Amino acid sequence: MGFEHVDIEKEGAVATLWLDRPEKMNAMSIDIWADIPTAMASIESDEDIRVVVLAGRGPCFTVGVDIGVLAQLAPSGPSQAISNRNLYEKIRELQQTASVFADSRLPVIAAVHGYCLGAGMDLITACDIRLCSDDAIFSVRETKMGLVADIGTLQRLPEIIGAGHTAEMALTGADFDASHAVKIGLCNETLPDQEALMKRAGDLAGSIASNSPLVAQGIKRVLAANRARTVDEALDFVAQWNTSYLISNDLMEAISAFGEKREPEFKGE
Repeated sequence: MGFEHVDIEKEGAVATLWLDRPEKMNAMSIDIWADIPTAMASIESDEDIRVVVLAGRGPCFTVGVDIGVLAQLAPSGPSQAISNRNLYEKIRELQQTASVFADSRLPVIAAVHGYCLGAGMDLITACDIRLCSDDAIFSVRETKMGLVADIGTLQRLPEIIGAGHTAEMALTGADFDASHAVKIGLCNETLPDQEALMKRAGDLAGSIASNSPLVAQGIKRVLAANRARTVDEALDFVAQWNTSYLISNDLMEAISAFGEKREPEFKGE
């Protein structure tokens, strides 16, 4: 499946989803917004893939939304009510592009180098793990453009870095560097350059992929289910989850491998 500005590379159990518009610093054009969900659907249809890495080709991860997309959000329709409805539906459509990473059954690792502005923050906050290189720059850039970020950053970022740090990033629209991103918990770690970043992302993805995919998917679902639930409600959810999925061929394989002193070979069954 070919895309103009998105590319998929598969190596073993890991798929890398590339933002591939380097000449425009991966500014997210209309086709990128539309193609990311399609690309993720293609990745998820491959039962051999267990982990996804999201990265950008060229000088940076992404400088955010392409100005041409904003132009398409101008009022359209025979009345203000219809124009408002059209805008609402467009915003919801764009939100889904970021949400596909959060909604995916597969763990997603964001590998960020260079600029990660505006819409880039929407994408990475929907991922499960974030890594960056030393040259990474993060910003809720919508603020500087006279906009309230509306694709997911303000909804997901507080859970990642806390309310105070989110408020500072969003209210100032300022740039934050890699060391600060690690300090506040936005990224797990920073690497010297893009090459080291991609190697670390690949190693981490491989480590995750070596475990049972049923367990990885279950962990992602349980962590998501914890949100907006009391501890007891979250405990009940995980009890129901394991009632359905605990007894698996992968569990039997893990027990056998432990007894035989060898590495388990999980099949997601």
